[in-house]
Amino acid sequence: MKKSGLSEIIDSLAKKKRNILPIPHGTIPELKGQDLDFVNVAYSHLIHSDWDKLEGLSNGLTPFRFKHVLLKIKKDYVLSYEFYKWVQLKNPTLHNLETHSMILHVLTKHRKFKSSQSIMKDILCSSSIDLPYKLFEAILYSYRLCDSSPCVFDALFKTHAHMKKFRNARNTFCSMKKYGFLPSIESCNALMSSLHSLNRSDVVLSFYKEIQKSGILPNSYTMNMVMNAYCKLGNMEKANEVFQNMSSMGIFPTVSSYNILISGYCNKGLLTSAMKLKASIERNGLKPNEVTYNTLIHGFCKQGKMHDANKVFNEMKAVGLSANTITYNSLIYGYSQLSNSEMGYELYEDMLKYGVEANIVTYNALILGFCKEGKTKKAALMVKELDKNNFVPNSSTFAALILGQCMRKDSDRALQLYRSMIRNGCHPNNETYEVLISSLCQNQDFDGATQVLREMLGRCLSPNSAVLSELCDGLCRNGDDDLALRLRNEVEARCRS
Repeated sequence: MKKSGLSEIIDSLAKKKRNILPIPHGTIPELKGQDLDFVNVAYSHLIHSDWDKLEGLSNGLTPFRFKHVLLKIKKDYVLSYEFYKWVQLKNPTLHNLETHSMILHVLTKHRKFKSSQSIMKDILCSSSIDLPYKLFEAILYSYRLCDSSPCVFDALFKTHAHMKKFRNARNTFCSMKKYGFLPSIESCNALMSSLHSLNRSDVVLSFYKEIQKSGILPNSYTMNMVMNAYCKLGNMEKANEVFQNMSSMGIFPTVSSYNILISGYCNKGLLTSAMKLKASIERNGLKPNEVTYNTLIHGFCKQGKMHDANKVFNEMKAVGLSANTITYNSLIYGYSQLSNSEMGYELYEDMLKYGVEANIVTYNALILGFCKEGKTKKAALMVKELDKNNFVPNSSTFAALILGQCMRKDSDRALQLYRSMIRNGCHPNNETYEVLISSLCQNQDFDGATQVLREMLGRCLSPNSAVLSELCDGLCRNGDDDLALRLRNEVEARCRS
């Protein structure tokens, strides 16, 4: 006879339950004789806050006695924590993983997660490879002894997540499941957030599958991170699928949900889709915020569609949202890319007029605009402004200045700036190298161009075919056919490696 759907679910749950390991009953020997007397006296001093009298007992404290005192006062988390810290100050050698785990049980049961995670971080900062497992084991074996709460394991998992110790977090997750414990969705979100900060979108999605399999219910923050992961991987179809399925999961998209998807569309250059999604925000009873408008403005500026960017900018102001540094930076950069430094500078003046703070990105965008037009004197004035505001030139600053000198066909000055860039610890990118090599070739400085090319290869970068041909053709015209061939071979070898 075929089982009903309900009985199948019950059988499945029962099977899962049978696979859960029992929580071990950790014990410590009973108190007798002098140990019993010591603990009772110490307990009396503690509950009367008589720390002076407790001081007289400090020499007689042992790890065994320490643990028993903690067990007697475990219901008073304030006193337990004070005593734990007092012992740490008097004789830190009395602390071991078992005493650490006991105070962790006390603190987490009373939801003092900040203090418990601080202790966990201090313990886990040790270089011992097997310490994370040993700490989990110590917490597990003292769990029943301390009449603890599952929150203690959740706190341990979350601590690993915050410390970006992903393997330890994963191992803790697996160990927790063996004994029937599951981390909270907030702790799972903390791990996914840490993974996102390191651009591990693939691992975010893999861990989300684990969350689903374990029966942990996601929230809107979880789903936003899943969408963000798909967007970063360029899979807008899957990101949109997650977005569409949220409501059926009982999770309603927030403005942040829309913003993530809008950002994904903008990054793919799908600005029409991004604008349609923005229009649907209000239809669903929400309001676009600064992030929505800034994302769209940046997307249009990136494609050089300044008319559309300004329409969004004007709408942003019309609905009462204030433009911030990000807004202005996008617009200034957009105009700079189109070699319209005049409009970029006007926006910069607007920033100052409305009290919007300029940052290094602002100055770099302005410098780029001037340099693309060969206005190196104006660019130099902006560098002085940058210095006046205590900003340190970075790779983008140098790249713009090198471009400016190349636009003026002053390859010698461009080369000097390149050397200064390296001395200052900044790293040129492909575009900077290619512009410099091309400029040196146009100035007939093939030795300099060859040297820069080899330095480029030394940084594991390769020029595009047009720049390589420009250099090799120049060398051939100068009769250096062998060198041209060697350079082509070096570049090909670099591309293969």
